[in-house]
Amino acid sequence: MKKNKYADEQIDFQVIKDFLPPPSQLVPKEDTVKITISLNKSSIQFFKDNAKRNHKKYQKMIREVVDRYAAIYQNA
Repeated sequence: MKKNKYADEQIDFQVIKDFLPPPSQLVPKEDTVKITISLNKSSIQFFKDNAKRNHKKYQKMIREVVDRYAAIYQNA
């Protein structure tokens, strides 16, 4: 096993004020409603494949598509 060699050097650093909001404010929780829906098998496979490739959850991807669609046409 290779051992790390450390030099006895001074490290310059600067403390930065915490600018992040608390975790409860990072992602605002929206009201959701559970539903049962039948979708085409090929559509679900599309989302599952893309979710896996992008390390996301396919149901969240579908929800995002529906939310964006609704946002565009809500005021039309």
